[in-house]
Amino acid sequence: MNIQRHVNAYKAAAVTTATPTALLLMLYDGAIKFLNIADKAFDATDPLEYNQTIHNNIVKAQAILRELRSALMPHDGAELTQLASTLLSLYDYFDRRLQEANVRKKREALKEVLTRLSELRSAWGESFSRQNAAKPAGYVSAPAGSTAPSLSVMG
Repeated sequence: MNIQRHVNAYKAAAVTTATPTALLLMLYDGAIKFLNIADKAFDATDPLEYNQTIHNNIVKAQAILRELRSALMPHDGAELTQLASTLLSLYDYFDRRLQEANVRKKREALKEVLTRLSELRSAWGESFSRQNAAKPAGYVSAPAGSTAPSLSVMG
């Protein structure tokens, strides 16, 4: 129990001190992790385990997608950028496909979303790596919560 408390504290510190870039990648990683767990559950022989594991992990992935979607919504009445609009449409589509995968227990719908999310995560990771490589030597980014400019797909 004591070890778990330390693990949880470490995870909380990692999230609260992460840059917006790292948070985005963490969210993608979490959704992908939950979808992989749900995918493996399609092979379960116990009906209770099959249904609960698929359902619980799809719901967790949907919560992450909804958080990603929420983060794109302008709160000041600003117009959406083309990228934000496209991502909103994708997240909505993924959410609908996961709902279908959950209700109808359609593995192919889950796998489709898993594949697309993995591709998006890879693209964001590569973009951020290139962005960091272009920074001058000795550049230190501002910690999370600071007033320094941060990454935004809103423009």
